Amino acid sequence: MSTPFLVGIVGARGHTGRELIRLIAGHPELMLAYAVSREFAGRPVADIAPEDKDECVFEALGPDEAAKRRADVVILALPDGAGQPYVDAIEKHAPDRIVIDLSADYRFDDSWVYGLPELHRDKIRRAKRIANPGCYATAMQLAIAPLVNNLSGPPSVFGVSGYSGAGTTPSPRNDVERLKDNLMPYALTGHKHEREATRHLGAPVRFSPHVHPAFRGLMVTVHIPLAQAMTSDAVIQQFENRYSAEPLIELQKDAPELKDGTDLRGVVIGGITVSDDGQCAVVVAAEDNLLKGAAVQAIQNVNLALGLGETDGLI
Repeated sequence: MSTPFLVGIVGARGHTGRELIRLIAGHPELMLAYAVSREFAGRPVADIAPEDKDECVFEALGPDEAAKRRADVVILALPDGAGQPYVDAIEKHAPDRIVIDLSADYRFDDSWVYGLPELHRDKIRRAKRIANPGCYATAMQLAIAPLVNNLSGPPSVFGVSGYSGAGTTPSPRNDVERLKDNLMPYALTGHKHEREATRHLGAPVRFSPHVHPAFRGLMVTVHIPLAQAMTSDAVIQQFENRYSAEPLIELQKDAPELKDGTDLRGVVIGGITVSDDGQCAVVVAAEDNLLKGAAVQAIQNVNLALGLGETDGLI
């Protein structure tokens, strides 16, 4: 049996950290090296993630302490703006260590590789610094990418996600009582995932995010203006050409519902149709915001960076 690769998680108590621990526990080539959480320090990881077989205990490791610990990969599952001290410490003590950052901090940094494997796989292989995409940015880019060369203007994206996407810090967007029987719009211009998708698609995108009362799940409905009239069959063919060999993308005829993305390790894309005048395509994509929108994508990137099979431990 081969020696497993060691993975450290910083920010392990959050929703995404919990999913990462579960995926690492089920991965044939990975082992949890440490799990950093100041709030849970001293508690067994198995208390919140029973799948953990490595008998790890949450630790309150500072940046230098974490950087000096043995690990092949460090995954930063921290809020925006909180990860830089850990990145700086790794640069100082272990510059060859692979770092996967799940925040938005490095998604606009050209010195980091943008980790959306279906669109940037070759750049991710053997990379040392990988910025994991945002959950919405993943779904909308995958829904638009096959038609990015056919655009006549910015696609318009209506997005809905579960409140887990708002993290664990209390806010109106994860207030269960406020969300009950409700749909909450927010950040209707300049959302970071709008800017992220615009940057990495190389084309402007307009995005309207909303939170709904369920814990998890994410769906986008995208209206895509076309430079030249196309038929639905021609648009569907472009999606099939692009994604038919992608193991974590499922194409279907009907539009997926939000629940179709919940607990799914990939993305389901469907409902692909075109307006009567052929000038606007409509595409619907659903995923789990904590899985393909965060933890599953991080493990895809870990696998690629380590030279493993991209979907090892995932399918």
